Amino acid sequence: MKCRFCATTLGGDIAGADDRRHVFLDLGTAPPSNAFLAPEALTAPESWFPLRLYTCPNCLLVQVDEVQSHAQLFSPDYVYFSSYSRSWLEHAERYVERATERLGLGADSLVVEIASNDGYLLQYVAARGIPCVGIEPTAGTAEAARARGIDTIVEFFGREFAGRFVSQRGRADLVVANNVLAHVPDLNDFVAGIAVALTPQGVLTVEFPHLQQLVAQHQFDTVYHEHFSYFSLHTVCKVFAAHGLRVWDVEVLPTHGGSLRVWASPEASAHRQTDAVARVLAGEAAAGMLEADYYQGFQARADEVKDGLLEFLLQQRRAGRKVAGYGAAAKGNTLLNYAGVRRDLLPYVVDASPHKQGRFLPGSRIPVVAEQHLRDDRPDVVLILPWNLREEITAQLAYIREWGGRFATAVPAMEID
Repeated sequence: MKCRFCATTLGGDIAGADDRRHVFLDLGTAPPSNAFLAPEALTAPESWFPLRLYTCPNCLLVQVDEVQSHAQLFSPDYVYFSSYSRSWLEHAERYVERATERLGLGADSLVVEIASNDGYLLQYVAARGIPCVGIEPTAGTAEAARARGIDTIVEFFGREFAGRFVSQRGRADLVVANNVLAHVPDLNDFVAGIAVALTPQGVLTVEFPHLQQLVAQHQFDTVYHEHFSYFSLHTVCKVFAAHGLRVWDVEVLPTHGGSLRVWASPEASAHRQTDAVARVLAGEAAAGMLEADYYQGFQARADEVKDGLLEFLLQQRRAGRKVAGYGAAAKGNTLLNYAGVRRDLLPYVVDASPHKQGRFLPGSRIPVVAEQHLRDDRPDVVLILPWNLREEITAQLAYIREWGGRFATAVPAMEID
């Protein structure tokens, strides 16, 4: 395997020998975390792929090998629709307000969002009268965006696409790439395309889960095949600089268990670097992220989370208490499959999205049901799988307290209240 940024050779299974020099985390094998199963697929076998992360010793990019093609992972029937999370919609609306004011966007501007999903963010751009275009490779979510009136192109983004786009639509004043950088197998082609798409004073904003928080909070369940790369600000600055982009601001966000929002522009732009960039970089250095030792020992932390979840579920079953899952999120699938949880310990998972209801989780084959099932079953404990949305979900499901129900999360450690 070659590093997807700097092409350094990374250790792996070489001539039958397991070379683990660069292994950050090994979760064995797993099916793609968003490959939900229709009922008729339950009689067929599933495809499981190795799920192993490596750390590049040169650029320190943490990454998974591409074991399934990009097009297969983001197929037309992709089931993740951004608009089913109220807190995520509020986050998007706040961002649009901030970016509009900060950059002076208006009717003469052009905003492009890469991986625009169902129009969850661009709806707020369009509402302000700002021209915008979404680039989204999954046909189902793109159709939902178009139903909102959002101009959406169904393609994967890269350098060649960016060239065609610029010749037809012009360059963008703002390119938004929220939680997509990690999903890109050809990192250099993607970032080079952004450089092509921007005006000389244009701005790119990228949001991504911060690797420092992943390690500190034991968030191994955010690892899955769709997430090809896991970033520090240090590595993002390197990647962007290689393609003529300069990071000039960074914000620390609570989303996804701790994320960064990076603001960047072409190298010669007039944007001045804020103190926040140096502050976050210094924090990473102080945490040891520039040293190889930082990337060792994470396996043991992941195993602690896995063991804690299994012990909890077994205790509940022995005590005769019913446990239900909430949130058929990709991170939940990573957690359940690594822990080997099946229907005997977690009989069902509730999800608000009708695109997931009536299907089955990949690997564990636990059924996904509507919220009414929770009201009818009255479980003793609701295990929240998307722990980053715990506050939103506990408020939404507060009625379980009426029958003495409690909430639990497994990351960063088993917790019940």
